[in-house]
Amino acid sequence: MVTRFASLGRKLAVTTLVLLALVAFSPLGNLLMYPLESRFPAWDSSRGAPDGIIVLGGSVDSDLSAAHRTPVVSHAADRFFAPAELARRYPNARVVFTGGSANLISTEAKEADYSAPILESLGIAKERLILERESRNTWENAIFTKQLVMPKPGERWLLVTSAFHMPRAMGTFRKAGFDVEAYPVDWRMGGRDALFAFTRNGAEGLSKTDVAMREWIGLVAYRITGRTGELLPGPGKD
Repeated sequence: MVTRFASLGRKLAVTTLVLLALVAFSPLGNLLMYPLESRFPAWDSSRGAPDGIIVLGGSVDSDLSAAHRTPVVSHAADRFFAPAELARRYPNARVVFTGGSANLISTEAKEADYSAPILESLGIAKERLILERESRNTWENAIFTKQLVMPKPGERWLLVTSAFHMPRAMGTFRKAGFDVEAYPVDWRMGGRDALFAFTRNGAEGLSKTDVAMREWIGLVAYRITGRTGELLPGPGKD
């Protein structure tokens, strides 16, 4: 703006502001989020009790938890409420929490260590909990959890994670050879009726678009690296 290219700078600034406003207030976030969240339906309990419940990490900020010496839930609290209810409903099911540290440089602050007290406070007995605390991403969630629980043929395991993350999670567990059933939680939008809805809260629109874009990028990356068998895994897919 202060160089001889000031005219171009002004145009770029205006363009950036317009694009920012579109992302913040337009239905873009909903359009990106809906295909992810609607991919897997709610779990059908009519088939009977599951043998195990797997809870993916991603709700607790392990660094903040370590700093304050208490669990800090930054988002996606449904990932705790849902398994607690399932554990009460199915008292014989094993409960596994999988999540270590997603930091590029490993730390001693592991999400599983701070998530266990939350699950216990919600009524899950300590002796029922199985903690997988070394995984750094969804691929390692699948690999390490399979090694830990060694599922037997015919066993039914539920996978609890945010609805927008479920396609990548299911595709990853399938690629790892661990047959699980989707139990989506933590929805970020309503149904199809909300698909083209504008938002008055720009921060909400930006956040939704950010979450959806990161998940789409993750899906592409996992497909390219062979960690999933297809771009957008769905029910009954390999």
